[in-house]
Amino acid sequence: MRRKVIAGNWKMNMLPNEAISMITELTPLVKEADCEVVLCVPFTDLFYSLLTAQGTNIKIGAQNMHFESKGAYTGEVSGPMLKSIGVEYVIIGHSERRQYFNETDETVNKKVKTAFANNLRPIVCVGESLEQREAGIAFEVITEQTEKALEGLDENQVQNTIIAYEPIWAIGTGKTATKEDANEACKKIREKIAKIYGQNTAERVIIQYGGSMKSENAKELLEMSDIDGGLIGGASLKADSFAKIVNFNTIHS
Repeated sequence: MRRKVIAGNWKMNMLPNEAISMITELTPLVKEADCEVVLCVPFTDLFYSLLTAQGTNIKIGAQNMHFESKGAYTGEVSGPMLKSIGVEYVIIGHSERRQYFNETDETVNKKVKTAFANNLRPIVCVGESLEQREAGIAFEVITEQTEKALEGLDENQVQNTIIAYEPIWAIGTGKTATKEDANEACKKIREKIAKIYGQNTAERVIIQYGGSMKSENAKELLEMSDIDGGLIGGASLKADSFAKIVNFNTIHS
């Protein structure tokens, strides 16, 4: 049975004092959670968040990193830097990184390999645009992104990669894929992994859904067969709303 992973992506939000307050408020609300709880915070919040979350069941992740360990890359942060302060997760290839910062399938793959080299667990984002969905190539797009992201990994590394399916047209728009559409996309990703790495490996991979998941729709999405968690944007910025998603199994229909 795959253990669900609910990860918050704060994006470019929260000053350090706000991060401390939010995590302090969140801690008692999620202490009984039976899923993995992760907050992926801006670089300036990492150290404060790690200290505040110490001794709790909240894990801290970064939102990006460079694929080189060190060097002349002004403004970048490396895997060893993240690991040195206790970061455990890192988001790789978010659509906003692909759209605004020229992230490619090739750099995503390099970063995934670097994450494992530094004992960081990658949350790899894949997703189609509205144009691609309307053209009927959504599954082709997301399975190709998945294949390229995992290229060169061994089965154990693939099993420890988290895939976050985020339809680009649903991120921050308030639009959400139906639970059936979201589940079918996650299932297609799993089938692609099974084809390359075997069914046993595919059954172990955590595949999240992201795209305007909130407390109101979390339960119905997270009860689907192939959705193993969520990558949460706006709803992760408030302790009460994020806690409701984390504790989705206590929400009554």
